Amino acid sequence: MQDRFPAQERFADGAQYIGGHLRHGTSGQTHSVVDPATGEDVLTYELAGADDVDAAVAAARAAFPGWAGITPGERSDALHRFAAVLADRAEELARAESLQCGKPLKLTREFDVPGTVDNTAFFAGAARHLAGQSAGEYSGDHTSYVRREPIGVVGSIAPWNYPLQMAAWKILPAIAAGNTIVLKPAELTPLTSLLFAQAATEAGIPDGVINIVSGTGREAGERLVGHPDVAMTSFTGSTAVGKRVAEVATATVKRLHLELGGKAPFVVFDDADLEAAANGAVAGALINTGQDCTAATRAYVQRPLYEAFVERTAALMETVRLGDPFAPKTDLGPLVSHVQRDRVAAFVDRARAYARVVTGGEVPQGDLKNGAYYLPTLIADAAQDSEVVQSEIFGPVLVVLPFDGDDEGIALANDTSYGLAASAWSRDVFRANRATREIKAGCVWVNDHIPIISEMPHGGYKASGYGKDMSAYSFEEYTQVKHVMFDNTAVARKSWHRTIFGDC
Repeated sequence: MQDRFPAQERFADGAQYIGGHLRHGTSGQTHSVVDPATGEDVLTYELAGADDVDAAVAAARAAFPGWAGITPGERSDALHRFAAVLADRAEELARAESLQCGKPLKLTREFDVPGTVDNTAFFAGAARHLAGQSAGEYSGDHTSYVRREPIGVVGSIAPWNYPLQMAAWKILPAIAAGNTIVLKPAELTPLTSLLFAQAATEAGIPDGVINIVSGTGREAGERLVGHPDVAMTSFTGSTAVGKRVAEVATATVKRLHLELGGKAPFVVFDDADLEAAANGAVAGALINTGQDCTAATRAYVQRPLYEAFVERTAALMETVRLGDPFAPKTDLGPLVSHVQRDRVAAFVDRARAYARVVTGGEVPQGDLKNGAYYLPTLIADAAQDSEVVQSEIFGPVLVVLPFDGDDEGIALANDTSYGLAASAWSRDVFRANRATREIKAGCVWVNDHIPIISEMPHGGYKASGYGKDMSAYSFEEYTQVKHVMFDNTAVARKSWHRTIFGDC
């Protein structure tokens, strides 16, 4: 285990990071981080209880005045140092992420960790550009300007599919804007969130600015969302849980940011490059073993290309290599747990009654039998209102449906409750532009599916939630706007109150 998890000794003092120090949880319950590739326990830790949440919020509240009070340049310098520490620890982070999630190590090395370092560097620069609006005389003898100010203590809840990146997406814009934060990672995958917070302390970010409570949603999560000293809640997860988060947060009138589920359409018009589209569908559907809310899950293919697309995509899926996440040739790892694997399998098994399972749809045996693996799966000919088309499966499953005219393809793409991401495949710029305009999603790719960059926003429409991660747009989530107005007259002879009330 030591060669797969060299950072194990970092958690000897517990899996709660409060006020710059590790400590054990106080709930009286333990939880094990499990390697989903083998089913073996990696780390057993004491879960956070309400007392731990209270302590973390108190630490964040105590750190807020000092952190909010320094200059943007000083916060920027600290974040630049943070990016450098993360880069130095890249291999440690990549291995911990692969181990707890089952991601191929080549994915965490090339995508998850470099993306997190880049995001940290972006917010280091962006911290200096958190500006309001310039002063102006908009009302007679008065000068007005707008300030952007931090909100206070942010309580965030991150999911298990991208533990490191989701922690970064929540922590970085919050602290760059001058807030402090308490983050609750999923209890399945707390390791890299804790390593991230420890790296921040090493970089000189003050104790209490970043705090991690590793506990269940029912106990630690609800306490964090409902805490009276938490000014804002940011949540990434399923739409069903997001509704509960919103309900709890409403009781204390918190600012709320929700990034929820997705069911991304992949629309292939009849002039598309078939080979490019088939390769894009496999990559877009299987990224992170399909455990991605922006993953391609519904491929709508114009009828002239439909059968050829199904055949080619199935053939490509059958070449994908499942295996040990730490093996260099592995393309696809296990799902995050056996529970998630069985949930995905149940969706596919029910679909056999009304659709065609073209390839996959099985749990592999042999050397992989103890892990949470599932074969890449292609389903064809399902009805638009069927479960596999409308519900978020969150596994390596792509459903393909035909359409005739462009109007129908776009209408089908929009025919779910979700609206997080989508893609359109066409050689015709006017056709593609129409799709980007009419598909209701927070991101629409053209002739590609899945890439993201720090400079551009990520967030959804409809039941996929509201608010943006990454980019300068995320500062709008983590700041509040204040209007400041000066009376410019020497003795306020012309001020509004004298005009209305005279000399009182």
